[in-house]
Amino acid sequence: MKHPRLLFGAVLLAFALTGCWKTATVNPNYSSANPELMYIGNEAPPAAPPETLNLGSFCLSVTEKWKVDGATPDGQTIWTKDIRRNAVPCR
Repeated sequence: MKHPRLLFGAVLLAFALTGCWKTATVNPNYSSANPELMYIGNEAPPAAPPETLNLGSFCLSVTEKWKVDGATPDGQTIWTKDIRRNAVPCR
């Protein structure tokens, strides 16, 4: 053997990679810190009706809409909320 250090290094690397390969996987967590922005379930959550906020010199129209944004591995639908804000004239 001309390169025993190289062989030792290759064996050590193989053991290290094998040890990393068998580490426990992290179970997915399908919850959100803010359930107002993400929901898991087959039915869409109820959306709030559109509202107009008077901010003094202008008004703001706020519309919320839930959309399908994928699925979990067990087949449940992932819903995320889109919020649209538009400046509108006050009435």
